[in-house]
Amino acid sequence: MAPRFLTLADVAETLSISASQAYALVRNGELPAIKVGGRGQWRVETAELEAYITRMYAETADFVRTHPLGREDATGS
Repeated sequence: MAPRFLTLADVAETLSISASQAYALVRNGELPAIKVGGRGQWRVETAELEAYITRMYAETADFVRTHPLGREDATGS
């Protein structure tokens, strides 16, 4: 059975980013997380990470749709 919660190091490894980037995602609210234990260590629910990844796919698809390669922008350059 897969764990329900991940450490920020696990999140960083999954997303192939640094631990500080994972921390920034949590601190700026992009990736919901909780603080647990006496030292207040961050934990991200696996479902929240999957939802974040799904949102990023949707945002990327929208960006690609609105910024197609090889097409001149609205200014004609």
